[in-house]
Amino acid sequence: MSTTASETRRAALDGLPEIDRPARVSTDEAQTLSAALLVRLRELEPGTPGHAYVRNTLVELNLSLVRFAARRFRNRPEQREDIVQVGTIGLIKAIDRFDPSRGIEFSAFALPTVVGEMKRFFRDTSWAVRVPRRLQELRIDLARTGDLLEQRHGHRPSRAELAEHLRLTVERVAEGELAARGYTARSLDVSLSEDDDTPPLVSRRLAAPEPAYDLIEDLTALKPLIARMGERDRRILSLRFGQELTQAQIGERLGLSQMHISRLLNRILDELRAGLLADDGPAALPRRA
Repeated sequence: MSTTASETRRAALDGLPEIDRPARVSTDEAQTLSAALLVRLRELEPGTPGHAYVRNTLVELNLSLVRFAARRFRNRPEQREDIVQVGTIGLIKAIDRFDPSRGIEFSAFALPTVVGEMKRFFRDTSWAVRVPRRLQELRIDLARTGDLLEQRHGHRPSRAELAEHLRLTVERVAEGELAARGYTARSLDVSLSEDDDTPPLVSRRLAAPEPAYDLIEDLTALKPLIARMGERDRRILSLRFGQELTQAQIGERLGLSQMHISRLLNRILDELRAGLLADDGPAALPRRA
């Protein structure tokens, strides 16, 4: 007798709740369900209908993570749908590689994989002239080494100096520099001057990656969401994260119990999280009096 789809789902879940619309559950619920489903996925045989069902459910539960990662690339010329689609591939890879026994949160494990897949997509598609992968990677090595040697010696390195540092031939370095001219998108990795015989037209800005930029972006995204909140909610946020008061101290200030403050904080943070992940941005957060 053939097995029905509902029987396959029940067998795959093995007692876990069936989710009608995984993409619509809250962030906290998605995290809780994902943790249980990831454990269950490891118990199922790859290639079976049950394994495919649980895996697809995990993808739908965590698509908000992909959309969140895609927001940092909103100024790229590529279509947002293409970036999300590529990020979903990274999400699937993270699901397949995740080991629940390691005791780490899935979102923390998956986000670097999703972002890495997006960056790989940009690297492979941002060339006006298609060149082999080895030359694309050589271009990056040459740019990084050029900056390193310039900082060390105070001048742009010659091809011979680059070749010696990278243990390559001068001809190979010349090939990499020629291939780099097929790259048209602005990048921190490329030289601002394409002519070896002339100085750059603008001053080079040698810098290290700045983690604070992500924080600035997050704060900018939070600003309109907080502006739509009620006065009491904004004050609770200010007392908790601005003045770093405990929930009990906030309760004393506002004449409320510590438990009430805890519930209010959870609700406020859930609304902010939902507003950040929503496709329509700040408008998704209801205005409170």
